[in-house]
Amino acid sequence: MKKVLAILLAAVMSCTLLAACGQEKPAADTGDKTETTDTKTYAVEAGSAGEKIAKEKGLTYNSVAAQADTLMEVASGTSDAAIIDLLMAGAMIGEGTSYPNLKHTEELTTEEYGIGCRKDSDLTDFINNVLSETYADGTMQKLAETYGVQDAILEQPAAEDYTPAADGDVAAIQKKGTLVVGITEFAPMDYKDKNGEWIGFDADMAKLVAEKLGVKITFTVIDWDNKIMELDSGNVDVLWNGMTLTDEVTNAMNCTRAYCKNAQVVVVPAE
Repeated sequence: MKKVLAILLAAVMSCTLLAACGQEKPAADTGDKTETTDTKTYAVEAGSAGEKIAKEKGLTYNSVAAQADTLMEVASGTSDAAIIDLLMAGAMIGEGTSYPNLKHTEELTTEEYGIGCRKDSDLTDFINNVLSETYADGTMQKLAETYGVQDAILEQPAAEDYTPAADGDVAAIQKKGTLVVGITEFAPMDYKDKNGEWIGFDADMAKLVAEKLGVKITFTVIDWDNKIMELDSGNVDVLWNGMTLTDEVTNAMNCTRAYCKNAQVVVVPAE
């Protein structure tokens, strides 16, 4: 009898254990699943806000030289998606553009653009006044409409009186006769037309600053990842290329007021 009871008890315990084992899988499925884990590979521009977002989110990414290259990565299938500026996405993807089979999806972050000068540079005040004057007389808005970024520009306060320092950057630039602007190719802000001339919203605004300084302008393509070094070394006088006002940027240089708003968006095939 004891043997029979022992057999029955063992059977009951086995059933209980099996039942418990059967319940573990559903419990795990409703817990930490991989549904929110992003397995895509993203193309990002080295040193850009897009790369920073990819790092912060723990995404798998390929760093390339320019934002335009990220679109080539997605179009060729080398990367699953790209993280780029909304302004560039508006100019370069979708119907009637270079990449009609790409589209942008969610906005990952919003941001503001500023112009970078060396620490304690009086060129910052000079550019801020140009931003104020061109906003007040409508020039900024007209240029923005030319490049399709009219909805992105930010209202500017009235210009303020100031006197450039005798030994400051403004005087030095006027003495040498050239304003050197550090850029990358970034449509619709800085890019070349069919004649090889630099145009774009930022390029045209920089030309206005050079005109008001009474000097010529030179656009120098730089490695954007090394922009702070390029500025501090004197290779360029100003960074004007849709530059996001991050803490790193504002701590490393003098920056103008924000003049344009933007966002980082994900670009994927339009299928």
